[in-house]
Amino acid sequence: MKRKIVMIDQDKCNGCGLCVDACHEGAIELVDGKARLVGDEYCDGLGDCLPACPTGAITIEEREAKPFDEELVKKKMAERAKAKLPCGCPGTLSRTFTPKSSARAHVPSELGQWPVQLHLLNPAASFFQGAHLLIAADCAAYAYGNFHQDFISGRIVAIGCPKLDDLQAYLEKLTAIFLHHDLASVTVVRMEVPCCGGIVRAVRAAMEAAGAEIPYREVVIGTQGNIVSDQTI
Repeated sequence: MKRKIVMIDQDKCNGCGLCVDACHEGAIELVDGKARLVGDEYCDGLGDCLPACPTGAITIEEREAKPFDEELVKKKMAERAKAKLPCGCPGTLSRTFTPKSSARAHVPSELGQWPVQLHLLNPAASFFQGAHLLIAADCAAYAYGNFHQDFISGRIVAIGCPKLDDLQAYLEKLTAIFLHHDLASVTVVRMEVPCCGGIVRAVRAAMEAAGAEIPYREVVIGTQGNIVSDQTI
């Protein structure tokens, strides 16, 4: 049958996961860091997810599709509630674990500039010139115990949340930074949750827009504070 159903533009999707939260039928999930329609029968075609998408990646199209199956949706949502995974993203799964260390010794800060929030940083600030730039998802500093010593030390810091903040503003600010300064290197530290991939895409897109050829390192931190991957590109 031909009916209205959502379509997701994978090129525009930034993996923020907001559409997953907005969909009351569980029709959308994050797969490899991108929002995807998991099955025609889960989508009612009403488009509650459209206003939640910050990049305009979701539209409604009319095409041949399986009929909407309300009973199948009820079953899926019941399974999701039982798993306590309300939006399909590992970042929303509540859990507790024992810290690996209970040491209380004072450790000095390695921070060398202020502000650190990307939205507040002036792209023309002189401290960017020749700097080793750290661009980090703000949760990473809480998850990784040695964040100051291993990542902040010797670097200029810019932090943000790719799920809750305006990624287009990130892209514009970072592009300006790359255009105005000759940076020594760029290190991106993100969490392992899929929506955190947005900060990586913003940095890479900004480097490309500015024509910046800079040594680039990308580190992924696990939710229990371990380094999942560390690669230099």
